[in-house]
Amino acid sequence: MAVRIRHTGRYREIAMALMRHGFGYMVEELGLFQVLSLPRRWVTHETPETKTLGERIRMVLEDLGPTFVKLGQLASTRSDLLPESIIQELVKLQDQVPPFSSEAARSILEEDLDAPLEDMFSWFDDTPVAAASIGQVHLGRLKSGEEVAVKVQRPGALQTITRDLGILRDLTTLAEKRWVWAKRYQMVRLVEEFSKSMLAEMDYSREGRNTEKIALQFRSDPHIFIPEIYWQFTSSRVLTMAYVDGITLSQRDQLEKAGFDLKLIAKKFVNAMLHQMFIEGFFHADPHPGNLLVRKDGSLAFLDFGMVGRLSEDIKDHLSELIIALMRKNTDSMIRAILHLGLLPDDHDMDALHRDLNALRDEYYDIPFAEIGIGKALNDLFGVAQRHAIVMPPDLTLLGKSLLTMEGVIQKLDPALSIIDMAEPFGRKLVKERFSARRLRSKLLGGATGLAEALLDLPAQARQLSALVSKGKLKVEISVPEMESLMRKLDQISNRLSFSIVLLAFSIIMVGLIIGSSLNRQSSILWHFPVIGIGFVVAFLMVLWLLLAIFKSGKF
Repeated sequence: MAVRIRHTGRYREIAMALMRHGFGYMVEELGLFQVLSLPRRWVTHETPETKTLGERIRMVLEDLGPTFVKLGQLASTRSDLLPESIIQELVKLQDQVPPFSSEAARSILEEDLDAPLEDMFSWFDDTPVAAASIGQVHLGRLKSGEEVAVKVQRPGALQTITRDLGILRDLTTLAEKRWVWAKRYQMVRLVEEFSKSMLAEMDYSREGRNTEKIALQFRSDPHIFIPEIYWQFTSSRVLTMAYVDGITLSQRDQLEKAGFDLKLIAKKFVNAMLHQMFIEGFFHADPHPGNLLVRKDGSLAFLDFGMVGRLSEDIKDHLSELIIALMRKNTDSMIRAILHLGLLPDDHDMDALHRDLNALRDEYYDIPFAEIGIGKALNDLFGVAQRHAIVMPPDLTLLGKSLLTMEGVIQKLDPALSIIDMAEPFGRKLVKERFSARRLRSKLLGGATGLAEALLDLPAQARQLSALVSKGKLKVEISVPEMESLMRKLDQISNRLSFSIVLLAFSIIMVGLIIGSSLNRQSSILWHFPVIGIGFVVAFLMVLWLLLAIFKSGKF
């Protein structure tokens, strides 16, 4: 409630945007009318039914500005969580806003770099060459003579985004409590995940480190160029890098006019992306044509490393399993790989998952191996995962989105190029690496270390468990569908156990009598009855009854 009071104006803007585009019922059910004192008649302001759900969601995000547009763009990468119809609309979101003033840009530069602009730059262009919701880019020349591109963060952008993300967390928490569909799409988790990505992208020094990490991957490759970062002129709100002169991949006509071989450029691009993804496990996650330039010498330059993806060794292993299973049309292997990669819900329906994967397998059955789009295949698999509420690692879905973007770029440069054929040697290398002596040794060592640590922790854990038991704080809950049957079986077991204990006690008494009579050399007659003889008969009958009961139950 404190957040609502502090940002009532923004809540009102969000409520108005929702009502304008047919989501007035959400405003009403979330209780925002009472909190914001909105006229209830406004709930009738609905968008005509000709608009699809995806279109209306996109329009709401566009109305609410940069934070929500950026959030929608990030959400478009999560085909494992959102339906395809919504994804198709979210990819249309454009991050285009008017530039902010050159005075504000100069002020941020001087404040963050702690020096007058004239002491750092011999020339600085006040007119930005590009503007987005988070920042804009200016050209300049350092005092040392290097031509640079300077990215400056929009004033107040961090505060605005932090505020909007806080409001979204509040609203999605409410939504999950009110609606089953909100919980199914894991709205709180989705916002939390995107919040981390957006806040990371706000830190330009992190982008600089990402750039240098990718540059190390291609330090020996003359075909790929990554701009240098000038750390002396970089901060969390300012990023200064070498200026790259070239033609973007979106300008096909200009590339042809300049005499470049588009097929060769396409191969360089695919090789560079596959190397980042499957060999290095650290890749450019937004490889759209505007972020790729062809320089005069024919080398391909990558720009803008604000969004990157990371793939662990285990994810790469299971990903290769998944792709191989899909290409071999092996449903069981696909299920195993998906379960290794994703988090399966408690109430999953394995038969339904099997049917959906069989249908997907049949869809690719008659398509030649070389013609299969690896990005589309992965995203189709993520679509199946989404229908069954299987949560995939965010970086894996980011990989699928990057592959789809890459395929779109290649389609315009060289439609005949088969990405799956180019990926084959990378796949072979992955399999070879997976079973290499180094990896096996590392896994064995890691497993042994983990086991040793677990064994060393056992005494401490046992003491903790003992303390909980002694304090009466240990609670155990068992949920069994056939509880009555189980309790009946337990009763039988306890009765037989009790009978066995009685039989054992009787046997011990009889043995004591026999030994006593032997030592004293006295007859075992008590009240004119042969106690030992009778005892043997009784014991024999008891044992016979117990054996018959066990054999009859079939549980011997």
